[in-house]
Amino acid sequence: MNFGGIYACGRDFHPETGLRLALDGYDAATGKITDMTGGIVLKNRECSPAALWRFTGLMEHWNRKHAKAAYVPSLFRSPPPEYSYGPKVLLCEQTDFSLLLRAVANGTVYYDPAIKVEQASSAAPVIKRRSQFRIKHDELGGMYHRVENVILG
Repeated sequence: MNFGGIYACGRDFHPETGLRLALDGYDAATGKITDMTGGIVLKNRECSPAALWRFTGLMEHWNRKHAKAAYVPSLFRSPPPEYSYGPKVLLCEQTDFSLLLRAVANGTVYYDPAIKVEQASSAAPVIKRRSQFRIKHDELGGMYHRVENVILG
């Protein structure tokens, strides 16, 4: 069983899982959190949450992990699998949580899970989890107040 696919605000329910991504407790028009117990949520057709990432936990994680970031683009080739990296680096600073919420609300940031169950019908199924939110590289600049392209070398 594979729970994959892309979930973004503004999209309809995923055809295989019946879930859609939403923001509960956030007013996209004002850019303000209206309920701190809310968060980013995957909802079923009855509007019940299947997964919830609360604003409080997300805010702490976002500010700690993304206060200063360097993004290094890579090229992938196969076979065999090989990665190569060029001299261009995107240095980003001065983010805030409101930039993340705005990007989730407009679909720029989306949920891309890679959760699967192997040997599901056995007595000992194996669950592999990778739950992550993604953004296209070209959109990264909108997540920070200070962005600088640097050529190393």
